[in-house]
Amino acid sequence: MEAYNKEELKSKIIELIKKSEEDLIEIRKMTEPVVPENSLGRISRMDAINNKSVMELAQRNKEAKLSKLQRALSKIDDPDFGKCSNCGKGIQAKRLMFLPESTKCIHCAAR
Repeated sequence: MEAYNKEELKSKIIELIKKSEEDLIEIRKMTEPVVPENSLGRISRMDAINNKSVMELAQRNKEAKLSKLQRALSKIDDPDFGKCSNCGKGIQAKRLMFLPESTKCIHCAAR
């Protein structure tokens, strides 16, 4: 991967990490326990519990993406960064800009 692309990609990854951390703060607020209240009916409470479950899944997904982004940032200066972990060919620069946490080229990822 060319040096100018690495700097551009590095800033993109840092931006995505910051955004993911901000999103996680908001998601964690929405996954707090649902406390029973007198004003909350049975159906509304069930909806609140269901929404909490959906947000917990979103939290796990966001945490996984954040972890992958942090790993990509830590390995961006490695000589093997940008190479497919499956076939060893270079991952397309456009793919890395769109999904910086990618470890597989488009062909291997499609399999």
